[in-house]
Amino acid sequence: MTTDSTTAKRGFHFKDITKMFGGGQSTLRQFGILGSLVVILVVFQVLTWIFKGTGLTLSSGNLINVVNQYSYILILAIGMVMVIIMGHIDLSVGSVAAFTGIVVAKAMQDWNLPWPLGILLGLGVGVLVGAWQGFWVAYVGVPAFIVTLAGMLFFRGANQAVGDSQSVPVPEGFKIIGAGYLPEIALPLPFNIPTMLLALAGVAWIVFWEIRTRRIQRKMGSDMAPLWVSVTKVVLISAVILVAGWLFATGREGTSFPISGVILLALVILYSFITNNTVFGRHIYAVGGNRQAARLSGVKDRWVDFFVMMNMSVLASLAGMIYVARATASGPQDGNGWELDAIASVFIGGAAVSGGIGTVIGSIIGGLVMAFLNNGLALLGAGADVVSMIKGLVLLFAVGVDVWNKQQGRPSIIGFLTRRLGRMQDPATDTFDPTKTNYPTSQKYEAPAVEETRGK
Repeated sequence: MTTDSTTAKRGFHFKDITKMFGGGQSTLRQFGILGSLVVILVVFQVLTWIFKGTGLTLSSGNLINVVNQYSYILILAIGMVMVIIMGHIDLSVGSVAAFTGIVVAKAMQDWNLPWPLGILLGLGVGVLVGAWQGFWVAYVGVPAFIVTLAGMLFFRGANQAVGDSQSVPVPEGFKIIGAGYLPEIALPLPFNIPTMLLALAGVAWIVFWEIRTRRIQRKMGSDMAPLWVSVTKVVLISAVILVAGWLFATGREGTSFPISGVILLALVILYSFITNNTVFGRHIYAVGGNRQAARLSGVKDRWVDFFVMMNMSVLASLAGMIYVARATASGPQDGNGWELDAIASVFIGGAAVSGGIGTVIGSIIGGLVMAFLNNGLALLGAGADVVSMIKGLVLLFAVGVDVWNKQQGRPSIIGFLTRRLGRMQDPATDTFDPTKTNYPTSQKYEAPAVEETRGK
């Protein structure tokens, strides 16, 4: 057992660096992806400064634009990572989003439905569509790939049938969820106050969570990182949050942090909690890691399949409404290719092709990698053909590295790079020792489930 006093005596160790970011396999993978995101930001900031005369990537206007343009894709990624952890795939999300968008737009136009009720209607459509697809996957046993492929075709046609292949405008009030910003407060300050308060709240949460984590670790007698590691972690993350908050708060007049970004943040917090701290979240990883072992351990895998598929359609409906609100109208071409961007975000974010591994945070980071890659190339004047080719290569490389490392017996490229740091290795045998650390929720559930079954 390692305490603050003993770690102070032994001095610096590379294991402390891994603990700074949580110490788990998935967290380290996210750290590597986050490093890639930072590199992309720096490279495009420098390139736009060289070729455009000023750094555009990290400008206030561009950051606000990125959140507005890609928030709906990131929302899809939150649901898609749960689907992929289960070992499924959902090809229908773009069509479901488009179908929901046209239904809500028509209801508000033809029936004079108030926009708040329009949002509830859209979420209800998502529940019904998700229940339909979840039934076929969970209880009939049709592979999710086939069910959602059929859904992609059906709901694309339904979108065009309901809207008569025409664009349908939405009322002004509805536009706030896709094109609105945090409001201004009439005080003589050179920044948007609610945006900075949101950033300060984020910093306060980071500090609180780190203190809470160390307190729980101390109470349980588990392995703890040195105090300086926790302080460094909190300072770095807080600095990033405050700088980002300042950039969003000091954009052109009338703009601030987008409402769609607030919705995204709320969903990230909610689904991170669900996947990491609830029984249902554990069951998702259990079924995705080893369905048979999870079933023998008492997990109702059909219910998990059903709710994961239904949840994906609900989030797709929300994403569709946010897009329609930003575009000010619903059209027949909405949602084209969204499923591919969401799937790419999840795999770039560290999810395993075979299922059982993946996190909400990792998928968001993967989505941001794709977003800033698209955005940076657009700022440099690259054509759609170049952007598409580069995105394809990035996705192929990310998944290819994951598959290759599994074939070599290594869980991920990040796991390989950190092997010598001694995170989960026995120094005497250089073999995996599961007693060295707790399993993170993003790892496969195979070993615990099998052991429980054998014990019975």
